Amino acid sequence: MGTTQYLETVEIPAIYKGKAVTQILDYAFLEAINLKNIVIPSSVTSIGVEAFAHCASLLSITIPDGVTSIGDSAFSYCESLMSATIGNGVTSMGRSVFTGCSSLVSVTIPAGITSIGNFTFSGCESLTSVTIPDSVKSIGKSAFSGCASLTSVMIPNGVTSIGDSVFSG
Repeated sequence: MGTTQYLETVEIPAIYKGKAVTQILDYAFLEAINLKNIVIPSSVTSIGVEAFAHCASLLSITIPDGVTSIGDSAFSYCESLMSATIGNGVTSMGRSVFTGCSSLVSVTIPAGITSIGNFTFSGCESLTSVTIPDSVKSIGKSAFSGCASLTSVMIPNGVTSIGDSVFSG
């Protein structure tokens, strides 16, 4: 934990020192335990590994359409995270992106996603429903394990691969 632990609100600029901000690097805000609000500009195209992991106070996240990839465990263990809107530009999400987000009630998965990775929503015990877009072809191992409140999932006809223990626990 560095100085990020004291941050409550972060608005990432679109331009910094005359250059476009296009990445949120790996571990950028890891364990920023007081971070409640984050504004990501449309110039960002990728969110790194564990970029916001263990941000225990983060309430919601809106990932802009300009983002195309989200790294492994990017928002894992954000226990207060209640909603996540993933922009339509996202085509790649790593594994365990929202693992352990126990307060996550709703998430919007964009049509560009072709695969839901291993453990992506594992331990999201407040998640009540998920609509999986027609673009998804595979759902990884334990993708929704431990989602005790999940009562409705629409799996499209085009899904050709479903991993082990997808809905266990």
